[in-house]
Amino acid sequence: MTESQAREEICRIGASLFARGYVHATAGNISVRLDDGFLITPTDACLGQLDPARLAWLDANTQQLGGDKASKTIALHAGIYSAAGQFDAKTRCVIHTHSTHCVALSLRVAGAELLPALTPYFVMKVGHVPLIPYHRPGDPAAAALVAQAIARYGAEGTPIRAVMLARLGPNVWHDSPAAAMATLEELEETARLMQLCPAATPSLTEAQIAELRATFGARW
Repeated sequence: MTESQAREEICRIGASLFARGYVHATAGNISVRLDDGFLITPTDACLGQLDPARLAWLDANTQQLGGDKASKTIALHAGIYSAAGQFDAKTRCVIHTHSTHCVALSLRVAGAELLPALTPYFVMKVGHVPLIPYHRPGDPAAAALVAQAIARYGAEGTPIRAVMLARLGPNVWHDSPAAAMATLEELEETARLMQLCPAATPSLTEAQIAELRATFGARW
């Protein structure tokens, strides 16, 4: 993907997420890792009204080279690229939203992960989603915990593609903006299902999960 294509794709994904209510007002951000740096949505930008020419452009050390002021979450995004790249070298896009059902679920879940293995597509397309304790937006401590979670799950043989920042929202990553958006969509829909179902809804069995591993390479 060229820089020009990445700019257009960030804006397309942003408009789609905004139109469908995955983000609101100026919440959320999208970044793409280039061969020599990063593109990221500007601080306080509405994802539904992005201008390709005004996206923040940064070098490999996250020093800004052009565009509007970069989102304060660039440090978190850069940390995700570095940590996730150890297990998925083609990681190219990170999306962060304040998706309603994910955030609502994080307010009542006390475990180490946001969701159990509720559906086969959640297991196959998303995988484990560690719940990161609340920190203020932009807190470096949260970025460190996210990197640690990525390393821990990867070392256990179940590389992750998402984390949930308690009270803030999910961060998802993949090899393209479209693939990252699809992961986010599956995550938010599963969080919605969780809240629609009775509290005692069982997860898939270990045998069912093992079949998804064997058949589809699910990371669980």
